[in-house]
Amino acid sequence: MALKRHVSFFTGLKYKGEGPMWAWILHRFTGLSIAVFVGLHVIAGFLTQQFGSDAGIFINTIYENWIFQIFIFFCVLFHVINGLRVIILDIWPALIEYQREAIWLEWLVFLPIFGLAVFVIFTAGLSG
Repeated sequence: MALKRHVSFFTGLKYKGEGPMWAWILHRFTGLSIAVFVGLHVIAGFLTQQFGSDAGIFINTIYENWIFQIFIFFCVLFHVINGLRVIILDIWPALIEYQREAIWLEWLVFLPIFGLAVFVIFTAGLSG
């Protein structure tokens, strides 16, 4: 007999899993975003090269927007750094008790790299 759990989305967000749970959710979200980006990129290239379609050109103009570039860079960088954290914890299971500290370290590595990239993308986006 299966358990019947009627938990709403917002009740689930109140779960006290804190850092590890949010890292798990964000890792899934960024992975899905990257997959959608790559899929749309392939479709846009196909439509543009095969048919000269305006839809493919429209998708490419979205990719050229500096706001989208910041978003996709966030997704890729977070997904990579969080994936490395997961790999390290898988290779050395004794470190799992320091999972929360590993998440803090992950953010300490992520934020300066992301901040520098945002600065470069933002200044390039404003210059034209």
